[in-house]
Amino acid sequence: MKYNVIRASERGAPEITAEVVAQARENLGRDGWALLRGFRTDLSGFSDLTAQLCTRITFDPAREHSEKNIQKVDAGLGPIGLHIENGNTPVCPDVVAFYCTRAAFEGSQTTICDGREIYDKLDARQKARWSQRMRVKRNLPEELWKRYLANEHPAISHPDEVQEEHILQFKAAIPGQDFTLRDDGSMDYELTVLPVRPSSISDGQAFANAILGPSHNYEPPVYTLEDGARVSPDEIEELRDLAESCTVEINWQDGDIAVVDNTRVMHGRRAIKDTDRQLFIGMGRI
Repeated sequence: MKYNVIRASERGAPEITAEVVAQARENLGRDGWALLRGFRTDLSGFSDLTAQLCTRITFDPAREHSEKNIQKVDAGLGPIGLHIENGNTPVCPDVVAFYCTRAAFEGSQTTICDGREIYDKLDARQKARWSQRMRVKRNLPEELWKRYLANEHPAISHPDEVQEEHILQFKAAIPGQDFTLRDDGSMDYELTVLPVRPSSISDGQAFANAILGPSHNYEPPVYTLEDGARVSPDEIEELRDLAESCTVEINWQDGDIAVVDNTRVMHGRRAIKDTDRQLFIGMGRI
């Protein structure tokens, strides 16, 4: 996989201009991601960049908010498997951007893997299997699903405003969802996704999903393919080995920004050894 860096001029640390944003978009379409290095910015500037890249901002309800459009990345200290961000939600972001305000002295590299390369390496049997629709099932705590719905439903803006009618409206607006509410307020949730999917930004099919990813803030999901077969741990390990052969690492430097086509390129993280690392995320639809 190509390591794709857009570098600032050596004469200084310029602002991220419209020309730089246009170059980042070009790289997204061609390579699926880009790393901006040496540019002068801050959290407010990064928030503005996400607004330029996305027409609608989305959030992870389990993350802490920072600026208007961004959240802090905090997912424990262990390694994080490759995944697309919010890949098990009904409104999956098209673009994800990461901003490193303080790089780790050791470890903590973000991993980047082009799902198009994985798809090309699958044999005919694997391509047929993973091109099926897949059902994701898990239980969601009341606080998290209400926060998510309050962000995505156009008629409400706060979790306390959520009513059953809003759930039904959201279900009708985005097919492939089902739910059952429990007495404790949590939700047994089901969603149909495509493990192999087209990119929202460029042509081609990619193995881009959350099968290999974490469940740091959520109950681990159960994955079942359209033919009724449950995705097994052995299959996941087989895919993990294949994906590793298509993976590169971002060795972060202070001020780096990575922009990713979240419908094509998966990302993850090596284990954190330096807990002083700080990383922020912004994401949304194009």
